[in-house]
Amino acid sequence: MNSVERKLEVPSCYIAEVFGKFDEHILLIEKDLAVSFVIRDDKIKVSGPEVKVKLAVQIVNKLVEFAKKGESIDTQMVNYTMDIFKNKQESELKDVNSDSVTLTHLGKPIKCKTIGQSEYVKNIKDNMAVFGVGPAGTGKTYLAMAMAVSAFRKNEVSKIILTRPAIEAGEKLGFLPGDLQSKVDPYLRPLYDALFEIMGPENFEKNMEKGLIEVAPLAYMRGRTLNNAFIVLDEAQNTTPQQMKMFLTRIGFNSKVVITGDLTQVDLPSEKASGLKEALHVLQGVEGVAFSYLNRNDVVRHPLVQKIVDAYELFETKKEKNKGL
Repeated sequence: MNSVERKLEVPSCYIAEVFGKFDEHILLIEKDLAVSFVIRDDKIKVSGPEVKVKLAVQIVNKLVEFAKKGESIDTQMVNYTMDIFKNKQESELKDVNSDSVTLTHLGKPIKCKTIGQSEYVKNIKDNMAVFGVGPAGTGKTYLAMAMAVSAFRKNEVSKIILTRPAIEAGEKLGFLPGDLQSKVDPYLRPLYDALFEIMGPENFEKNMEKGLIEVAPLAYMRGRTLNNAFIVLDEAQNTTPQQMKMFLTRIGFNSKVVITGDLTQVDLPSEKASGLKEALHVLQGVEGVAFSYLNRNDVVRHPLVQKIVDAYELFETKKEKNKGL
């Protein structure tokens, strides 16, 4: 394959953001596409196979676009942008990092970082009940919380209710000391952490005291009708079919529900079915219910998380094949 050379320019004010610390972003592109960059001030030469060089130029130009919009470019964004261009999906990038979902208490915008996340947020906006299913690190819970806070701030709902089943992750913790609240708090800590970051501790505590924000185990939902509320059920893979039905039938008027879960991390006893898995089949075709399936491409944590997700998927696939033999 013939080697070619292309020139491109990056405005000096965006070089640090686009190139990354110690040129780590450029080094990622070089390694992934097998091209070579020569950088002199704001002038760049890219050399290598013609197809790969063309891709590299497109990727750098897209990163410059992000920088011009004031986006913070990290290795996750660089890797994701490369995957999108390699899969010829660049036209779909227009919705990524566009409008912010809401702002944190420090004024930092919370934005979708992948196409899958953008579709997930759109589903939440357009439907009464949404299932967000995918592996760890895809932003399922965090974006649902951000949408809940956004609706609350706009007075679209009068209350935020966050819940999850109180199931140990493969461990038996025994009896925990303290009152009832201190016993269930460890199960709900991830939800508290997300709200602290989005709303700020003081604002969160104030609304908790007023009863406008409720964080509770799923068992507390029985017998209630949840009107004018934004409800998030997290870790839904650990619900039983009975619990899932109970929860879904709590939905009241002017309410919105988001159910999040990861079917690869079910902590229920082996003899019990997952209520999330069943609901995904039962509710297909029901008007007002939408499903968002996030995958490894939507992982926005450390790049190692994406590799771990891939490794486990490969392991599970091999295990299923061996069962069939």
